[in-house]
Amino acid sequence: MAAAVVDIEALRCEVAGRTTLAVPRLTLHAGERVALVGPNGAGKSTLLRTLSGFAVPAAGRVAVLGCRLGAGLPRGALRQLRSDVGQVMQGLHLVQRLSVLDNVLIGALARRPGWRSWVRWHTSDVVGEATQALAAVGLAHRADERADRLSGGERQKVAIARMLMQRPRLILADEPTASLDPAAAHEVCDLLVRAATAVPGATLVTVVHAPALLPRLADRVVGLRHGQVAFDLPLAAVDEPTLAALYHPMPESAAVTSVSATLAGRSATVATPCTT
Repeated sequence: MAAAVVDIEALRCEVAGRTTLAVPRLTLHAGERVALVGPNGAGKSTLLRTLSGFAVPAAGRVAVLGCRLGAGLPRGALRQLRSDVGQVMQGLHLVQRLSVLDNVLIGALARRPGWRSWVRWHTSDVVGEATQALAAVGLAHRADERADRLSGGERQKVAIARMLMQRPRLILADEPTASLDPAAAHEVCDLLVRAATAVPGATLVTVVHAPALLPRLADRVVGLRHGQVAFDLPLAAVDEPTLAALYHPMPESAAVTSVSATLAGRSATVATPCTT
């Protein structure tokens, strides 16, 4: 079995004393494509923030790429971990006043020690690599334009190109297709998978709201509801009833009524004499 990239045990996250995420056990392995699904407030984004070290667990053990996260983790170790974790988040976090190329070059800063990273000084080789990353997402011709002049889909592509410069071993994507039209959404999904394929053994974890995109992004699906894991299944086992139960769970009283009605119907069918 491939090595564990994410290893979670007895995780609990809290906000103002309220538990927002409780995961007894979850392990993600190298090379997996994992989708997180569930209604709003289910804990999907909280889980991604925890894996990137931006949310500190209230309890439990979280290890990412062999690094145990927590309040006691040295800043240097956290910085090194984040250099190995690529992120495509809802806010994109592009520097709007910088050019497209400069935004992509930011992805290489972790590889540029000392003053070179402070002044954003890059060798011709690194600039060439950034140009190739833009070409890979179809935006080489927009390299010199300001980021704030791009469309939403184009900005997502720039974020993916920037991530390619990191050469990440773990990719976290939080609703990367939000507000995109279907064609752009499909293109962004394909680019994410290609980005994960570019680094041998890289793991892709994506928050997905549109079930139709699951086959493009995942081979494993983790369903979250009320901050807990509702199911953890291979993609082939996730069907419409499974997703419907996740997003629209039947109230207990309604479930009892439904079962009683079904049983009553069966009894009536058995008791009704056949007339000819």
